[in-house]
Amino acid sequence: MYLPSFSLTDQLAVVTGGTKGIGRAISLAFAEAGADVVVIARHHSDLQAVKEDIEALGRNAYTIEKDIVEYEEIKREVDSVRGERGIDIWVNNAGMNIRSEAEHVTEAEWDQIINTNMKSAFFLSQYAGSVMKEKGKGKIINISSVGGHVALRTGVVYAMTKSALIQMTKNLALEWGPSQINVNAIGPWYFPTSLTEKLLEDEEYVQSILDRTPLKRIGTLQELTGAAVFLASDAGNYMTGQTLLVDGGMTIYGF
Repeated sequence: MYLPSFSLTDQLAVVTGGTKGIGRAISLAFAEAGADVVVIARHHSDLQAVKEDIEALGRNAYTIEKDIVEYEEIKREVDSVRGERGIDIWVNNAGMNIRSEAEHVTEAEWDQIINTNMKSAFFLSQYAGSVMKEKGKGKIINISSVGGHVALRTGVVYAMTKSALIQMTKNLALEWGPSQINVNAIGPWYFPTSLTEKLLEDEEYVQSILDRTPLKRIGTLQELTGAAVFLASDAGNYMTGQTLLVDGGMTIYGF
């Protein structure tokens, strides 16, 4: 009676950057929870691999081979995939980072990070929200970062975009709440992904991470996907405008 449903059975989820790291893990977790998944990414071979993995779980998988900045084309392709079905869940996961110190950031780096991490997330959320309004409900999940919540040593433009996603989450939740569209974010600390692979090979760097993490270990992707399924499911129906920091306690660390 008191346990809400975490099932996503027969729902349609869209995950940007869904072939690697966090995006791939969320795509597969949604499929395990019962959803069909539209995966958006740039590389054909990666898309085919995750499609096979989703279908092995007994769910339908659809792939869109586009760079996330091609959002007008992405919207048209998602429309052709979903048909009259609508969209139940949209995850803005695609992102990038260039770890330049602030004084060395170029305008080209600025534009690339802003367009990938922030501009595309807004205009795709705009699209998802309009489709969800027609259905009368929906869930949007933005993948932010602890870098949007606390200061990091490098990657100032990346951190700015992740902070912007947190604020966008709040504003869209306020605006779209009356339409029963829940908008939330997840703020990960360090997890094994293509963005962190090289850093996590550096024992000294890893130790500096562990020194700031009360749980004293790097997270696993399985420990992140539960938050995504919770926010996407009926269990998260009364959550909106929030950022779940899945960080091993990093953001509560004090001296």
